[in-house]
Amino acid sequence: MDFTLTESQQGFVKEARLVAEQIAPGYKQREIDRGIDPELRREIGARGLIAPELPAALGGRGERRLTSGLITEQIARGDFNVAYLQVVGSLVGQILAANASAELAKTWVPRIASGQSIVGIGLSEPGAGSDAGNPSLQARRERGGWVLNGTKSMSFALQADAAVVFAKTDGAQRRGRGISAFLTSLDADGVRVEGIDDMGTKAVTRGMVHYTNAWIPQGNLIGDEGQGFTQVMQGFDFSRALIGLQCIGTAAVTIEETWEYVKGRNAFDKPLSSFQGVAFPLAESETLIEAARLLCYQTLWLKDEGLPHTSQAAMCKWWAPKTAYDVINSCLLLHGQFGYKTDRPIEQRLRDVLGLQIGDGTAQIMKLIIARQSAGREFAP
Repeated sequence: MDFTLTESQQGFVKEARLVAEQIAPGYKQREIDRGIDPELRREIGARGLIAPELPAALGGRGERRLTSGLITEQIARGDFNVAYLQVVGSLVGQILAANASAELAKTWVPRIASGQSIVGIGLSEPGAGSDAGNPSLQARRERGGWVLNGTKSMSFALQADAAVVFAKTDGAQRRGRGISAFLTSLDADGVRVEGIDDMGTKAVTRGMVHYTNAWIPQGNLIGDEGQGFTQVMQGFDFSRALIGLQCIGTAAVTIEETWEYVKGRNAFDKPLSSFQGVAFPLAESETLIEAARLLCYQTLWLKDEGLPHTSQAAMCKWWAPKTAYDVINSCLLLHGQFGYKTDRPIEQRLRDVLGLQIGDGTAQIMKLIIARQSAGREFAP
């Protein structure tokens, strides 16, 4: 594997780093405001920093998946939540580009890549959690389309124009069977969005989307009926590596800031950085973050090469968020009482990163995937 960046990738990294510097001062304010300015979203899209791996015909840049990871990592240095725009954009854009009708893809994918719209993804449910293969959202045929009933939990629920959701469309009892994917407008009749007040990632406005006899046109069915679960699982192999880099970017900038802090603060007539009890934890953090970064890069490289990467993607999803949280927590403690203050970004980063030890697949589910890849489907915990 050669991770030498192409000239194009170097350009995207530079552009994303400029965005990170621009948005960093507003990190706290976006949490207070509970949202991301649509103008900022459109600016990021105009720079080609949302789903650049999508085909140019659909508004993307035809880049490699690794490029998307590099962008996500850099933007997360400035604002963890703004970087999630790119993660969700790539995940949903890929699902639509690969599986939706040409008309549906041409309508929505360019809007995602340009930052004109957010299209969320509703897989989790309040009563199911990690049991994504057995949704309670039901879809039945009616009036030449489908009628949906049930509830989904979704990031960007209060900012999205539409959502890709997964529902049972037949009587199959086995997990993962009979699940279909639909694109639903969030302002349609029978759709109601309810905000959730989480302890972190407040700017991504997670919420519940309630469907009550909501009618969906037949053309909004994504892919073949009953194949939705397979479609989304393939998409998550990609987004899990992006999430890992989202967490890594946030942890990496925290390490850099902490080095500067301990070099400039004295104790016992010496810089704090001269003490092993301070420098060694930071050295360990540097090592852990670098290892997690390379795992995510390898996963995206494997995807770009068309090679199996399901296990590596699951490793990215459980290990990178945990490692990032542990590293940020260590850095907070090295700042002493100043790290505990809310006018510094460390405590917000800690809360934000923690959410991705839960959302988009818990560590237990990721370890189950890894075990099944090695031991086979017969593995039963």
